[in-house]
Amino acid sequence: MRYVIIGAGAVGGAVGGRLAGAGHEVVLVARGAHHAALRDGGLRLRVPDGAFTYRLPVVDGPAGLGVLRADDVLVLAVKTQDTESALDTWGPAPVEGGGTAAGRLPLLCAQNGVEGQRIALRRFRHVYGVCVWLPATFVEPGAVSAAGSPLTGILHLGVHPHGTDETARRIAADLEKAPFEAPVVPDLSRWQYAKLLSNLANAVEAVTGPVEGEEALTFVDRVRAEGAAVLDAAGIAYASADEQRAVRGHKVDLVPLDGTPRGGGSSWQSLTRNTGTIEADYLNGEIVLLGRLHGVPTPLNELLQHLANTFARERRAAGSMPWAELARLADVACGAG
Repeated sequence: MRYVIIGAGAVGGAVGGRLAGAGHEVVLVARGAHHAALRDGGLRLRVPDGAFTYRLPVVDGPAGLGVLRADDVLVLAVKTQDTESALDTWGPAPVEGGGTAAGRLPLLCAQNGVEGQRIALRRFRHVYGVCVWLPATFVEPGAVSAAGSPLTGILHLGVHPHGTDETARRIAADLEKAPFEAPVVPDLSRWQYAKLLSNLANAVEAVTGPVEGEEALTFVDRVRAEGAAVLDAAGIAYASADEQRAVRGHKVDLVPLDGTPRGGGSSWQSLTRNTGTIEADYLNGEIVLLGRLHGVPTPLNELLQHLANTFARERRAAGSMPWAELARLADVACGAG
């Protein structure tokens, strides 16, 4: 199978680079300065076992590949807010032997949250979800890092909305040579909703910086407790913290990488890159939506969704809000709720 990585940023670049390093055929899809850097200098990937450069085909859309191959696997690694645009571009792409990508090719949604795969299922017939546990950083155009060791990440796979099949098992086998752990599970959503709860802190980090100290950690616990209450009210199952710890163990421990300091998570990186958008609508906003549907107040997640979107829209610096100000706004929000 050939892997077409749609969105070769931090996660997409790490997955694509590791697959290429394991001998698999990979095409990278990128735009702007990142596309130019990948085209001219290759993908530079720094991981605990070294720094590697992969000279891979790079395109900015399906036209660069011509007719897609019947054995292509599309890996959607763009932020959720960019999903519709990417699917509009790639869905109609022709496939050898007839038909389109949307009708014939497997699409892996390697994204945070749960909305991307739901959007995809409206357009693509064969959709696979991925629960992404992969600490990766976009360093600069053409360069990404992934600090996990001994494995680069853990990528639970499953058919969306549920089940498993042979395609998922073949993809998992390729990923496990890369090296990732890639369990194929029939109940992928349990892992994705558990990851969603952990990702609710992304907005805190993006707005105020690293989550450190007793007050900040207690605040994050309150944000996640809101999320858990919403999922319980909605009857949505999620893997417990103990179950997650048992699976992860010390398989993806972070290792300092020379010249590529570990920054924040995906939302922090969006602000740092000054993209003008952020994924809060599909993380904290997912909890807000479910809370409104099931009558559960979510003042803290609503506040974080609003703040993260404001920071992105106004291109404020990541981590620039003093913690005391966030705590004050949270008190106001909870009092109003």
